[in-house]
Amino acid sequence: MFDIGFWELILISVLGLVVLGPERLPVAIRSVVRFVNSAKSMANNVKDELDHELKIHELQENLKKAEQMGMKDMSPELRQSVEELKEAAQSVQQPYKSSDSTKQSSAPKSQD
Repeated sequence: MFDIGFWELILISVLGLVVLGPERLPVAIRSVVRFVNSAKSMANNVKDELDHELKIHELQENLKKAEQMGMKDMSPELRQSVEELKEAAQSVQQPYKSSDSTKQSSAPKSQD
């Protein structure tokens, strides 16, 4: 990745030991490792979100194609994508339906 060899790491370690001292060097190493791990985690999260968005976009395009074709003579891949999109739409709507019904039932009733 950075093309850092063994001797470069030794040189960085010696310079860190001289500059920071033996008391602060372990703390500095831990903080650098935490930063690198959080950066990797953030990059993986962004990658996962982009993959998810690309899949959603592909499903939407397939649905548009299916609508244009009038849902006739669809390829099996396209038919499967349409079914997945319908299932995803239903699963997204279900939590909102249940939360709406609980909000309505938990709303205080006014007494006249």
